[in-house]
Amino acid sequence: MIPREILKKIRQIEIRTNRLASESLAGHYHSVFKGQGMNFDEVREYQPGDDVRTIDWNVTARMNHPFIKKFVEERELTVMLLVDLSGSGLFGSGEQSKRELAAEIASVLAFSAIKNNDKVGLILFTDIVEKFIPPRKGRFHVLRVIRDILYFEPVHRQTNLNEALEFLSRVTTQRSIVVVISDFLGQTEPTRREIEAHLRRRVVTSDTLRQASLRSLRQAKRKHDVVAVQITDPCEMALPNIGRIVLKDAETGQVVEVDTGDPRKRAAFASRQKKAHNELENLFGSAGIDGIQLRTDQPYASALSRFFETRQRRRRR
Repeated sequence: MIPREILKKIRQIEIRTNRLASESLAGHYHSVFKGQGMNFDEVREYQPGDDVRTIDWNVTARMNHPFIKKFVEERELTVMLLVDLSGSGLFGSGEQSKRELAAEIASVLAFSAIKNNDKVGLILFTDIVEKFIPPRKGRFHVLRVIRDILYFEPVHRQTNLNEALEFLSRVTTQRSIVVVISDFLGQTEPTRREIEAHLRRRVVTSDTLRQASLRSLRQAKRKHDVVAVQITDPCEMALPNIGRIVLKDAETGQVVEVDTGDPRKRAAFASRQKKAHNELENLFGSAGIDGIQLRTDQPYASALSRFFETRQRRRRR
């Protein structure tokens, strides 16, 4: 039986995100994520302004009056949520951790999907695939997705997106909307298959990890519509000036002492984080993937709306 406090938390997220999915993003979702084809619906009389290419010449010849074929979009889609549960997701310098924000973003997208009669599946990953929930429809299924993102206890604490994408290719045969929700921190190792390929060629390069990620993302992009949602905390972008502190890496356990009162160290930290952020954006751009940047200290509704509006404008061109 699920404890009452967990049910309360899930219910609070449902109320917040369901309203957003219904009122603000429903139309955006429908227009941005399209079905894979068109199904014949009916034949009706031609009206001024109709596309002449849709005229049904057989019916027109029989009726001695122009008729057109009407088609409807093949709507049903599958949304696969790939959510990073590595140790760094538990961090939050304010009221909300990155993992809690990930659950809310997943909830918004999941409720938007089921309102359009689409299926939602879930892959929880660290440096292994921790859990897989096959795509289904319905409110109770979405609530289960939210619960597992919030409260599932992963076995590992590090990150490997490549393994999650490789698993996705094995379990998902049809084209899907794939949303990767992660802070994209930590090391992304090559898969076992990629390591073996490198050993066979006896070639090891300095950017092996980046190239492995790029290959995996490109492979996923060829088959699916992939969106990357990066979740960050403000203290990960700029160190606060709070004197000497001890930091522990949530994924590797490494401990380091930092003097945040030193402006040179704060500047160097901010510069490194900015460089890493730009490299990540370039990685997504090279793979042809759309990215959304969200922060735990900022409302996410406007950022999601801007993303959908940008995608809509691009589709109209």
